[in-house]
Amino acid sequence: MEISNKKAYHDYFIESSVVAGMVLRGTEIKSLREGKAGFVDSYCTFHEGELFIRNLNISEYSMGTINNHDPVRERKLLLQKQELRRLAAKIKEKGYSIIPLRIFFTDKGLAKIEVGLARGKKQYDKRETLKQKDTDRMIKRQLGKN
Repeated sequence: MEISNKKAYHDYFIESSVVAGMVLRGTEIKSLREGKAGFVDSYCTFHEGELFIRNLNISEYSMGTINNHDPVRERKLLLQKQELRRLAAKIKEKGYSIIPLRIFFTDKGLAKIEVGLARGKKQYDKRETLKQKDTDRMIKRQLGKN
């Protein structure tokens, strides 16, 4: 099971990515296993030297009781100190952000999130990317017919 953020690749240049663990509650992991998460407007921020993800919508668990979780709460990401320092240094540069790219499960059943160090695209960059995708698609189509 994998939930990906396709819009991130359209809106940003992804320069590097890192896999992090997430601090989740019981009903959140069950909702993720059902594939009920949304990346709309989600981003990562630093608070007191730790990385948190904001606006990640993990829907309430359908079989949950009164103890269900808050769908858009702030969640702590688990990274090594050297990775945190590297990301914090890059964020201080103008134009960089940390964007969630995908959520997946390991072989052991742990939920992980891949976050990317991203630089925003301008409108003309987005159009150029779409043109490149269209030409690649046309070339593949032509090669497939021959």
